[in-house]
Amino acid sequence: MRINEITFTDAVPVDGYGPGFFRVGGSVHTGPMLMYGAGANPWGGLSDEAALLDLVGHVDVLFVGTGAEIFHLPSALRARLEEAGLGVEVMNSPAACRTYNVLLSEGRRVALAVLPV
Repeated sequence: MRINEITFTDAVPVDGYGPGFFRVGGSVHTGPMLMYGAGANPWGGLSDEAALLDLVGHVDVLFVGTGAEIFHLPSALRARLEEAGLGVEVMNSPAACRTYNVLLSEGRRVALAVLPV
């Protein structure tokens, strides 16, 4: 087996998560979180559409973590994001964090909006 060290350049990956929190760069963030580039910021959840639309032009894909269980985004929200040119992938939060980290390590232009488990 060949093991390669993962480098994230300027971006910061999700280090871990648990009930109601996410760990990023050694800091604990409680509640919903939005990650893009080198930072993690509080996010207002699915009703905070403006924060998601601000990502347009900066990222190609937005991973939305819906907590412990997967559920569909409101169709109007998904339509506005896709019309703006943002690819949207919805999954539970653990899968969203893992997928975000993998694509981030590949240097991809990705963002993560997650609800806590």
